[in-house]
Amino acid sequence: MNLPLFHRPGTIVFLDDDPDYLEMLAMVLPRQWHVKLFLRPTECIHYLAQEPPFWEADAWNQQQLVEQWRGGKALIPQILGYWSKYSERFALTRVCVVDFSMPGMDGLQVLSELVDWPGSRVLLTGQADEQVAVRAFNRGLIDQFIPKQLPDISRRLVEAVDHLLSTAHARHGQIWRATLNPEQNALLRQASVARDLAAYAAKRWVEHVVIGAPFGMLGMDAAGNVSWLQLETREALKTLAELAEMEGVPPAGLADIREGRQLANLELRQALAMTEPCELLPAFPVGEGGPLLGTLFPVPSAYSPDAENSYSRWLARQERRQVQH
Repeated sequence: MNLPLFHRPGTIVFLDDDPDYLEMLAMVLPRQWHVKLFLRPTECIHYLAQEPPFWEADAWNQQQLVEQWRGGKALIPQILGYWSKYSERFALTRVCVVDFSMPGMDGLQVLSELVDWPGSRVLLTGQADEQVAVRAFNRGLIDQFIPKQLPDISRRLVEAVDHLLSTAHARHGQIWRATLNPEQNALLRQASVARDLAAYAAKRWVEHVVIGAPFGMLGMDAAGNVSWLQLETREALKTLAELAEMEGVPPAGLADIREGRQLANLELRQALAMTEPCELLPAFPVGEGGPLLGTLFPVPSAYSPDAENSYSRWLARQERRQVQH
């Protein structure tokens, strides 16, 4: 699997001409999802067609962070500032699920209207529509299709959307890959490293960014708690220990760093201009054979975005789920 270098929650849109089906979805879909339910194709099209300029603005904002990093500005505080400022980033729709069989305009006709909308597309089909869906998938018009008559349709739907939500947005991934050097890029492309880091991120955060300078993952959980997963190669441990010695870390701690038992948060402290003493925490291997070592350091609340901008707080401010008639 590929590790998403950039990940965050987003809105999921459902379009179906059956109000009872939409009401059922409102009850069974995961509560941590922000869901919009549409009964009429024209309203769904209008809702999604207004999003591309906001997607463009969001990508431009992220690109600016990387450009400023190239000019010498640290990435970690810039990302924290981005999370603080742009709380409506969660409103952008990541996945649209459309029923194929609808009167007046079928699901593929709806999706064909969304030329510039960059999200993932799922088609719900009846038995008679399967070949249509296969052709649409092969032509790249949809990302997945799901037979609506399946007995476990709700579970299959949740699994499909979850998979698409975990897939990196291609443009955003390209923006952040520019911060990686060739060695880091090669390490993250190793299947076992990507698998371990993706699983680690999924358990702890709803949003993360992978960067190369310093090397690691900055993540935020639903409540707004931020942490830094520092990544080091074993070849870099000697240099890290030398820097830690300059910070006054005692000999026992230096030995732990050299042996890969602990890492020091030196780069995080430097990026955030932290005045707190250097912190050492246990390290763990990442990937088969441990080509990388990782240590999770909490980012103090004084340096983190306001909790009001967390995903949970944003979600609580949204309208309750209801079918848009």
